[in-house]
Amino acid sequence: MHYNDAATTVNDLKKLIERFVRDREWEKFHTPRNLAESICIEAAELLEIFQWDLANESDSILNDSVKFGRLKEELADVLIYCLSLANRTKIDIAEAIADKMEKNERKYPVEKFKGFYEKKES
Repeated sequence: MHYNDAATTVNDLKKLIERFVRDREWEKFHTPRNLAESICIEAAELLEIFQWDLANESDSILNDSVKFGRLKEELADVLIYCLSLANRTKIDIAEAIADKMEKNERKYPVEKFKGFYEKKES
C-alpha cells in the first residue's frame, strides 16, 4: 500500500503501527510512561538537527537533502511514538486534536493574537 497524507487516515497509521508492535510482541514494553519518554527522546533528536543553526538558517534544511532526510525520519519517530501512546491509552487522536484546537481558539482569539505569538496582558 502506498501511504500519503491525502489518502491515509490516522486510523490507517495507528493500525500500521499497532501491527508492527504486535508482530514483535513489544506491547509489554509500551507502557504509557515508556512511550512518553520515547516521545521526549525522539523530540530531542529532532531538535538536535537544528542545534547551532542561526535563526535565519533554519529554513535552509529544505535545501539540504541529508538534513531534510534526518528531519523526516525524526519527525516520523516522534509521530510513531505519539500514535503508539494513543493506541496504548485508547485516545482518539482526531477527537483529542479537535478538542484541543477548540480550547486554543478560546485561549488565543484571532482578534487578540493575529500576527503575534506572545501572550498579551488582558
